[in-house]
Amino acid sequence: MNPPPNATWFLPLGGTGEIGMNLNLYGHNGRWLLVDCGITFEHDAGSASGRPSIQMPDPAFIVSRKECIDGLIITHAHEDHLGAVPYLWPQLQCPVYTTPFTAAVLRKKSAWRRGALPAPLTEVTPGDRVQVGAFDVQWLPITHSTPETCALLIRTEGCRVLHTADWKVDSRPVVGPSWAASQWTGLEFEGLDAVICDSTNALKPGRSPSEGDVADGLLQTVAPLSGRVVVACFASNVARLQSVLRIAHAVGRRVGLLGRSLDNMYRCARASDYLDPDYAPIAPEHMGYLPEHEVLALATGSQGEVGAALHKLAMDSHPYLSIGQGDTVIFSAKTIPGNETAVARLIESFEARGVAVIHADRSKRTLHASGHPCRDELADLYSHLKPGLVIPVHGEEEHMSANAQIARQHGARAVLTGANGDLFHLSPIPGIRRRWAQTGRLVWCEDGQRVISA
Repeated sequence: MNPPPNATWFLPLGGTGEIGMNLNLYGHNGRWLLVDCGITFEHDAGSASGRPSIQMPDPAFIVSRKECIDGLIITHAHEDHLGAVPYLWPQLQCPVYTTPFTAAVLRKKSAWRRGALPAPLTEVTPGDRVQVGAFDVQWLPITHSTPETCALLIRTEGCRVLHTADWKVDSRPVVGPSWAASQWTGLEFEGLDAVICDSTNALKPGRSPSEGDVADGLLQTVAPLSGRVVVACFASNVARLQSVLRIAHAVGRRVGLLGRSLDNMYRCARASDYLDPDYAPIAPEHMGYLPEHEVLALATGSQGEVGAALHKLAMDSHPYLSIGQGDTVIFSAKTIPGNETAVARLIESFEARGVAVIHADRSKRTLHASGHPCRDELADLYSHLKPGLVIPVHGEEEHMSANAQIARQHGARAVLTGANGDLFHLSPIPGIRRRWAQTGRLVWCEDGQRVISA
């Protein structure tokens, strides 16, 4: 069954009731628009090596209707929003739309994984408005922890929907312009029929710190250190990369990038003019013979991933750098739930060799900032928009319930919560049909095994 001409539907196949694996569908007049196509990593289904498996939503529902797909939009360059494209696009065979930076990252990832590069791949500038088949789509620039993240204002006949994607309020984002919910004002935002909103931090009070606050905290932490310093962060955080490069220049150190994904992200950001050319990293193989007080390495592996650069440093098996007594590792990243044991084991390995460890989760300084809105930011959004309907997504059940409560308290006239496979009627009359579409997961392990799980 496809949506009738007078209706607009929302159908999540991934990312609702969970964090990761985002795959969202909008339906109108017999056509479908896909928003994001991401992965997640799971340790319990991995191969014998201990490395996590790559998991993604099962797209069978929409693949069986691929002749009705008008396009796939990727809102930003995070794995949980674009990581499944190289694997799943051959089944979808639809046009893909995204911003220039995200397109550059997608090209790198497709080549790295030897996956299919979508064609056509259309680059859209933040702020553009494009007719994608039956859907009138406007890309709205927002702040998040990677450049060119955009919310989507989707217009169909008789319905206007705001799909927030991942967002936060950041007045000092380091990379890109600042943004606040108050910027979403004016006629185009008045009387929105629905808002589909990020729920990740809905349980957290207050507001998410700015990337500028993190830069200040890192500078205060690194400046007095005398030995080698390693900063671990998420590879996709271009603002954090820019901050570390600037800090190194300020304190007389040189930065080496450890990790293929970090190097790829640096190249994409540099090609897109998001990094200051005056603060370039050195080749990582040169770090081993620099004086200790000049070394500042930026490494991947903050979640304890086996085989990542940070894990190799902990095992003293990295080909370019060895650290020990008198050196410091700074975790400029939160520990994602489920990774606590792996991170603790990593820290123990460093400390056993005399390496000092400073973790953002336990530091009094601001060493990490989430890219998602906390309770006060969500309240601001709903107070400004006062939408007819709010549908919380991008979170587990407790996060979405908290987001729903905030929406009810701050101007939303109706709220619906659900799960992957539930069909949400956005217009003409809001409603929900539970378990309308079958959903599941595709699991890729190291040995290439492909498993479908419910």
